[in-house]
Amino acid sequence: MATTAELIQKNKDYTLTSWSMQAAWNPILVERGEGVYIYDANGKRYLDWSSQLVNVNIGHGHPHVIKAIQEQAAKLCYVDPSNATEPRGRLGELLAEVTPGDLTKAFFTNGGTEATENAMKIARLYTGRQKILTRPRSYHGATFGAMSAGGDPRRLANEPGVPWIVRIPDPYAYRSPIYRGRTAEEGDAIVVELIEDTIQIEGPENIAAIMLEGYSGTSGVMQPTATFWSGVYALCQKYGILLIVDEVMSGFGRTGEWFGIDHYPNVKPDIMCLAKGLTSGYVPLGATVVTDKIAEYFNDHTLWAGLTYSAHALACAAGVATIEVYRNENLIENAREMGKVLRRGLMDLAERHPVIGDVRGTGLLQLIELVKNRDTREPMSEFNKPLSEPMKLVAQTLKENGLSTLVRWNMVFSAPPLTVTEAQIREGLEVLDLALSKIDNYYEG
Repeated sequence: MATTAELIQKNKDYTLTSWSMQAAWNPILVERGEGVYIYDANGKRYLDWSSQLVNVNIGHGHPHVIKAIQEQAAKLCYVDPSNATEPRGRLGELLAEVTPGDLTKAFFTNGGTEATENAMKIARLYTGRQKILTRPRSYHGATFGAMSAGGDPRRLANEPGVPWIVRIPDPYAYRSPIYRGRTAEEGDAIVVELIEDTIQIEGPENIAAIMLEGYSGTSGVMQPTATFWSGVYALCQKYGILLIVDEVMSGFGRTGEWFGIDHYPNVKPDIMCLAKGLTSGYVPLGATVVTDKIAEYFNDHTLWAGLTYSAHALACAAGVATIEVYRNENLIENAREMGKVLRRGLMDLAERHPVIGDVRGTGLLQLIELVKNRDTREPMSEFNKPLSEPMKLVAQTLKENGLSTLVRWNMVFSAPPLTVTEAQIREGLEVLDLALSKIDNYYEG
């Protein structure tokens, strides 16, 4: 029988890993998962503090979803997407029930990247316009168009990318100079004015859509106020521009509501992008959901979009079961309540550790931003640069002490599964406390 080291080496020898120089890849060998924990091949337990890639919302190994997958696999795993299946129709119906506004029809994809790619494609086909407006600090996926749309620095290897993406100002209240000396609402109002200026410069007749994350994710959980969202929505209405809301990360209860945009009930998306929590990662699946009006357009206009694995029967069955878990186990409500517990704990840590410059987020999508000085807000690790020594120490301490989470630049994410308990949140906060104590001496205040 192969040893753990041999199995890890086989992964390194015969597979490539994402977003990394391959020689620097130093993975753990994960053997199984249960609830909010994963276990390596040596039996060590890790608290999954980021739900892997903020997608395992219902936790690992949920029996209801596993049973649904097993039963569907025994009947039919795959059929050409020109055919109808029971789980496909049922999942589409459930999405129409839980998504906001007039979103009623889903085009199923393999994941979030393809959901955003097809959202932009549909918007351009429907409007006959070319340009898509996006935020500079955002992430919308890793294929050519989606990577161009995202402002995350991972796009740089793809540049110049597609030519029809236009950047709009970012509502980053903690760092943007627009907000200095102003409230978040006042800064957001100025950002909306600047967005309208961009619309006028580009020509509204050329703009198909504005695409925004419903609740900002891997770029730093930078969430504007209702002033921003109502202002952007008003601009879309004024100029006949579609609003695409990317809920790939913030959807399915992550923020304490079904979707991040639900925190702004007066805002009605024209198109919504879904994945991650749609199946909680049990089977790959994404969806681009559109309104009745957009769907009707394609009744007599060709939808120039297609994927071999669109509406995959096994994946759709997993999606149906996952939504049933959210509903039956009140996970949206649990995320809301446990999010309050998490926020109190993170704020307590901020009182003890001056390196915490900002605490952001809601529900179970939160982070801490670490700084060298709270007054200057100098980051503990520079944006779009390799991790600094202090941040490497934080990441190493978390891992050594059994906490698995995302550490990016000067940010540490807290996004455990929606099944998390108060005791498990305290467990995670204790490890965070320990890791932060290792870098308090780097504070220069």
